[in-house]
Amino acid sequence: MIVRPKRNWFSMLFVWNGSVLQTIIPQLVFLAFVSGFAVLTQGRILGEKIPLNTAPFTLFGVALTIFLAFRNTASYERYKEARLIWGNVLIASRSLTSQILSYIPENESVDRIQLVRSLIAFVYALKHQLRKTDPSRDLVRLLGRDAAERLQLRHYRPIALLNDIRSDIGRLRFAGVVSDAGLWVFDTQINELEKTVGGCERIASTPIPFAYGVLLHRTVYAYCVMLPFGLVDSTELFTPIISVFVAYTLIALEAIADEVSEPFSTAPNALALDAIACNIERSLLELCGSEIPAEKVPDRQYQLT
Repeated sequence: MIVRPKRNWFSMLFVWNGSVLQTIIPQLVFLAFVSGFAVLTQGRILGEKIPLNTAPFTLFGVALTIFLAFRNTASYERYKEARLIWGNVLIASRSLTSQILSYIPENESVDRIQLVRSLIAFVYALKHQLRKTDPSRDLVRLLGRDAAERLQLRHYRPIALLNDIRSDIGRLRFAGVVSDAGLWVFDTQINELEKTVGGCERIASTPIPFAYGVLLHRTVYAYCVMLPFGLVDSTELFTPIISVFVAYTLIALEAIADEVSEPFSTAPNALALDAIACNIERSLLELCGSEIPAEKVPDRQYQLT
């Protein structure tokens, strides 16, 4: 996620990092060559004039804009839902930690801090599962090597960790440490965390239908390739400038939609799951009165991962 300080209107014109411009330069260069070819040939291919003018592009552009708006809205809804789900992870984790510290008495038979560390491990396991990265370093740090190695054998590690936490609390109930009402309270928060796992899995395993992306991609590029031949008679030498500017708007919108539609990736405009997980860990350890790690801050590229 790109995190930049507020900038004035002029400096925003020259922002590079965080803009999708750097990823679409090859396409814009290609379309600049097409526009130059249209100017040099006066809109002819193999000596035949292509009978295009601006009227059909105006009508077609309106339809294309509506379709792009739909694609971007659908992508942002996925991003927004993913952020809400991780907000619920924070809320439920804080509540469960507070309940563990408040409702479970401190004695030699109950390691409340280890229960909280298992909860933090759940957060990191979920992050790694969504990004398809190796969680071993975080799991060893939080659970110890033996427990981490056992957990590595599981396919659904976040659910396994929640099940272990529920089992530990269940044993406390059978030992008479936790009451029936307390067990219900704990179970409610664990159920909320299980719902967040399901919500994240739903987003990660159900992309926007491929046919939408193919149709939009083909339509955008067909429009941008034909546009110079429709403009050349009216704009002449300015055709490449106008065509590339229009192409930048349309292709950039498509690229932004692709990035935002995958909120758990490591793309510059995806969610900063490392920072979110670190923030949850800091919050839970502070409740425990333990030392907290340093806060994640943007790097020199203004990016949080």
